[in-house]
Amino acid sequence: MTGVQVAILGASGYTGAELVRLLACHPSMRIAAMTGDRKAGMAMPAVFPHLGGLDLPALVTIEQVDFSAVDAVFCALPHGTTQEVIAALPRHLKVVDLSADFRLADVATYAEWYGHEHRAPDLQTEAVYGLTELARDKVKTARLVANPGCYPTASQLPLVPLLEAGAISPEDIIIDAKSGVSGAGRSAKEGNLFCEVADGIHAYGIASHRHAPEIEQGLGQAVGRPVVVNFTPHLMPMSRGILATIYVRLGKGLKAADLRAILADRYRGEPFVRVLPDGAAPATRHVRGSNFCLINAFDDRVPGRAILCSAIDNLVKGASGQALQNLNLMLGLPETAGLTQQPLFP
Repeated sequence: MTGVQVAILGASGYTGAELVRLLACHPSMRIAAMTGDRKAGMAMPAVFPHLGGLDLPALVTIEQVDFSAVDAVFCALPHGTTQEVIAALPRHLKVVDLSADFRLADVATYAEWYGHEHRAPDLQTEAVYGLTELARDKVKTARLVANPGCYPTASQLPLVPLLEAGAISPEDIIIDAKSGVSGAGRSAKEGNLFCEVADGIHAYGIASHRHAPEIEQGLGQAVGRPVVVNFTPHLMPMSRGILATIYVRLGKGLKAADLRAILADRYRGEPFVRVLPDGAAPATRHVRGSNFCLINAFDDRVPGRAILCSAIDNLVKGASGQALQNLNLMLGLPETAGLTQQPLFP
């Protein structure tokens, strides 16, 4: 397939801009429309100067988009605003939603964590949760894919294969995760000001972060019963990146080397998930700007426990890169198209 016409809804945010950056290198997709209600009428380089020089349409409102001339849509709108928008889109469109609006399969759980009833429950039953490496076959045939959150991506990629193999216990899983500030979006918020973030680190969403039920949903599916985890996110004084440090209870007689072997086998041949050699610690600086996830396992000094580390770029593998990876599959295109950039270092 060539010349796939794509619309980006919410192109004036960080994930929208990242989609534009990635699509600029895509051999088969072309950006036909971009929306940004508060920036409607503006040229994209006026909003994001780093995207100057690209042949891009001006930003418009959603109502101004001619969806009959579009094949696929990336929806990068804020949580809670996406359900009704997607429900109104023509059925011929392939849709990847980067918000949380279709990630939770149970609409009652969604209402509990997001504070309002799900506004498109029929669509929720159709949506495929698109953690690509773990749901590739379902993604290929989907019309609507719910793109996973950044913390859930970094957490589930190491945990799910180990739970499926019975190599770790589903009890007593502790996820200590740290993210760059771009994960909070581009809108002006006091807590994201330079003076609030620089030269320090703080936990937030303690025992209440909305990614917890998303993580528990995936882990529960891996073992066939409910799983509860301790998940605490932290905000780091950096623009992008996520590092998840995960503490697990080992299966009887197993060591970190066994976990590493299971992960290496599960992800052998995967273009974007890399299991590192013994002793090498994943770092956010080694995935910056890329769609890679780096994973490793370490023996804890506490007998019977191990430590997993996982690093991703929250805007790429944690959002826009994985979204493009999913849409490639949905359209029958090479999965790596537009995503072969190596990490930027230093």
